[in-house]
Amino acid sequence: MIPPPLPFETMILERRHGPYRLSTDRALLDLDAIHRFLAEDSYWARGIGRGLVERAIRGSLPLGAYDAGGRLAGFARAVTDGAVFGYLRDVFVLPAHRGRGLGRALTAALLEHPDLAGLRNWMLATEDAHSLYATLGFAPVANPARLMQRRRPPDAPAS
Repeated sequence: MIPPPLPFETMILERRHGPYRLSTDRALLDLDAIHRFLAEDSYWARGIGRGLVERAIRGSLPLGAYDAGGRLAGFARAVTDGAVFGYLRDVFVLPAHRGRGLGRALTAALLEHPDLAGLRNWMLATEDAHSLYATLGFAPVANPARLMQRRRPPDAPAS
């Protein structure tokens, strides 16, 4: 099922990065490949269910990177209100396509998307890509004592 656009989305962004096509066209998303990477290979979403991935994408602005054959090479999504805040999430590049700047290209495309260009604040969490994101203007939080989080164990029932 193709997730519907968010209420503020006015366009499908298309961009090239070398031989890769970057697109926010939801019809191109390979949900099987996205779920497989997140559930099996990511450190941040290991074990996540397919339905939860689909729900997360429905509530986000997704961006895929596709090789010359149209197969998924990378993915990222923006969790946003479309007005003032964006959270960069689930940025990944499949192993066969790494080392070509796709992670940076995906991030830059979301940051520059006309529907998101006016956001005042972007955030992200990363374990190992600080230097990549620094090249795009991200920096450690100036006052981390102001930030809080609430985590629910993955096996806890939803309230």
